[in-house]
Amino acid sequence: MRMQETGAQLSRRGFLGAAGSTLLAVAVMPDGSVTGRAWAQMPKATKPETFASLVQMSRDCYPHDRVADRYYAAAVQILDDAARTAPGELTLLEDGMAALNRAAVERHRLPYAKVPQDTDRAALLETIEPTPFFQKVRANLIVGLYNQKELWPIFGYEGASFDKGGYLERGFDDIDWL
Repeated sequence: MRMQETGAQLSRRGFLGAAGSTLLAVAVMPDGSVTGRAWAQMPKATKPETFASLVQMSRDCYPHDRVADRYYAAAVQILDDAARTAPGELTLLEDGMAALNRAAVERHRLPYAKVPQDTDRAALLETIEPTPFFQKVRANLIVGLYNQKELWPIFGYEGASFDKGGYLERGFDDIDWL
């Protein structure tokens, strides 16, 4: 049996193979999220290990258990994209992460992203807090992470209100999480 779809022919075997792969992906990730080190974003400027460490650093700076790593990776992608066009940005990211990794190896004998305890990674971040590297990553996260509309419901943000007449008559005081 052959199926016709947009001018291309798809065999039954091809259809079943594709459906099986999709079913496997859904079974592995039932909530549809990407966890661990697999992201849609791939670094184009930074080294892959730098990108992965920046994702871990982002999660450590702004930890949210209900937010998948892919959202942190999307925020880091902004830094990576900027580093493609500005060599100084790339140097800042690579050198900053190299310094953080050296500090982690000195204290824990592991690179930063592999340090198992959140508190140990947080202590490492506190030591570099005044650096331009840390400030660049932190400043990027404020917009890069919290401006993702898919995350707004998790944080209880309903979006802009100016087009609906503002917040005064629309529950400006209905915050129940404070």
